Amino acid sequence: MAISTPDVWGSPGSADGERLTLVVVDPDPKLRTRLALQLGEESDVVTYPEVAALVEYQSATRPLVAVFGPGLADGQGLAEIERFTRTRPDAGAILVAAELSTNLLQQALRAGVRDVLGAPTESTSLIESVERVARTLNVVPTGPSTGAEGDAAEMGRVITVSSTKGGSGKSVVATNLAAALARRSSRPVVLVDADLQFGDVAVMLRLVTPHTIVDAVSAQGRLDAQYLQSLLVRHEPSGLLVLPAPLEPSFAERVSAADMTRIVEILRSFCAFVVIDTPAQFNDVVIALIERSDDILMVAGLDIPNIKNTKLGLQTLRLLEVGEEKLTLLLNRADSKVQLDVGEVERTLGLRAGCLVPSDIAVPQSVNKGAPVVLDAPRTEVARAFELLAERFTGGAAAPAAPARKGRLLFGRA
Repeated sequence: MAISTPDVWGSPGSADGERLTLVVVDPDPKLRTRLALQLGEESDVVTYPEVAALVEYQSATRPLVAVFGPGLADGQGLAEIERFTRTRPDAGAILVAAELSTNLLQQALRAGVRDVLGAPTESTSLIESVERVARTLNVVPTGPSTGAEGDAAEMGRVITVSSTKGGSGKSVVATNLAAALARRSSRPVVLVDADLQFGDVAVMLRLVTPHTIVDAVSAQGRLDAQYLQSLLVRHEPSGLLVLPAPLEPSFAERVSAADMTRIVEILRSFCAFVVIDTPAQFNDVVIALIERSDDILMVAGLDIPNIKNTKLGLQTLRLLEVGEEKLTLLLNRADSKVQLDVGEVERTLGLRAGCLVPSDIAVPQSVNKGAPVVLDAPRTEVARAFELLAERFTGGAAAPAAPARKGRLLFGRA
């Protein structure tokens, strides 16, 4: 098959850049052959009639993705698949099933399957699934560093985006910052929607959300990096991974502060950045996340109620003994003609603004399109401001964004 680890992941899965090993398992020889041919030349794909034979496969030094056919899409077959995934947690598993149901999807996820497709499946869909799963194999460290981006076991940086006033543009900031970081990093970047009652991240990115934070909480007894990866939704245009908020406000009661901090700690074990969007309040969950964060991005608007609430929020953070070196003040719509001077706002808050984001009609337009403005309108000043904000956290790594159009550069460092 033409897929190799450098092509799929963007960085070699081993020192010599070995090709990806593809395996097809199904008791029906015709189905095995068909699936193998859909993946490429049959000779490039290893096939097995049963999972037991695959478990004995000893080449654990090569990245491996196994496609399990419809003959294994039942209770017994999934039990066998689970034995394989426990034996080879570094491998990826895909299930092709004749009939898809919520119950089957849940059982498959518990068995360690990372993607489920309906049968018959098209070659394009199957290959895309293999590529998606193959990308995730690079993010669960199971041994020495691969050298892809320094130490593969290095813990990711947690950035919590906070605001004490609704309507400040906090979710717009979080989604655009996360998307910009995702395009800069060769390691995964995840956006967590911790606004547990009214989270908008999935809607703003126009994502279908088969899983949410509630699924991760329900699996706390067996939650690990591999299982958590299977719950993440990928935003294909940016490569960003998303853990959406619950679908119903009442589900928020099922998520505790301890649940959220454990989820974030697992995410940071295989991600370069974990960006957290929070509600406009300080509850137990938000405070716990802030205490675990490496950076807190406080978003404020240029109006009196917003400034008043932001000042109270900053006072709360100081009472929590959050160091100012962790704080970045972002003033949104900072060029609005509202008779408030940025310098006066900074003096009132006792903190210099680290980022000034200008007003732009491109922002609501991008929200309505379901696309971050850094992707939808990369030449605008507002997109450039978000790219520079991402640069603040990445230490100046190159970004693919287009140059900003002429005008004031509304960005400064504290």
